[in-house]
Amino acid sequence: MDAKEVIARRVALELRDRTLVNLGIGLPTLVACYVPSGISVAFQSENGIIGFGEPPPDGLEDPYLTDAGGGYISALPGAAAFDSAISFALIRGGHLDMTVLGGLQVDSSGRLANWMAPGKLVPGMGGAMDLVAGAKRVIVAMQHTAKGQPKIVEALTLPPTAARRISLIVTELAVIEPTDEGLVLRERAPGVSVDTVVASTGAKLLLDGDTPTMPIVSPERVAA
Repeated sequence: MDAKEVIARRVALELRDRTLVNLGIGLPTLVACYVPSGISVAFQSENGIIGFGEPPPDGLEDPYLTDAGGGYISALPGAAAFDSAISFALIRGGHLDMTVLGGLQVDSSGRLANWMAPGKLVPGMGGAMDLVAGAKRVIVAMQHTAKGQPKIVEALTLPPTAARRISLIVTELAVIEPTDEGLVLRERAPGVSVDTVVASTGAKLLLDGDTPTMPIVSPERVAA
């Protein structure tokens, strides 16, 4: 199981029944593949769809069914498509129960940077700013390091996405919760020690007793 799959399977355990959940571009879209059985979730993408599922089998892709990053998706029974104005009214109106976003950095106060890396051409922050500001819960799904450098840092060196503190960080090494006191290490991945998590993190982590092993959605628990 690679790092991205571990992250997506762990994030899937944060899904709650009968909720509206936005999945951001890239890694977060994998969460749609691991919805636990017994859970009914409506996934939303800011380009204008509610009710999408995992990517279709090869050869059954529809160019009119994509997520915000242009990746192919499937439309589940009851899905609805609409324009960007309605999509962002949902986001800005506080109607999203949760959003799952990728990240470039998260700092010690829980602020996210995920829309621009200096020196790289980008079209803009897209829906990231609105999603962080508007969703009831914000989960960042990202790999713990990039090119050997921590992505969880004491202070952002990249432009922040929003001033709001995010709700949870899920990486292939750990689950970390930003709080008023700081970043609390809640879980560690199977086979990963607390010392390894601490050494791979560029910000101080608070330890709250024994750190349990991270659970993930196992194959037999994924909804058919």
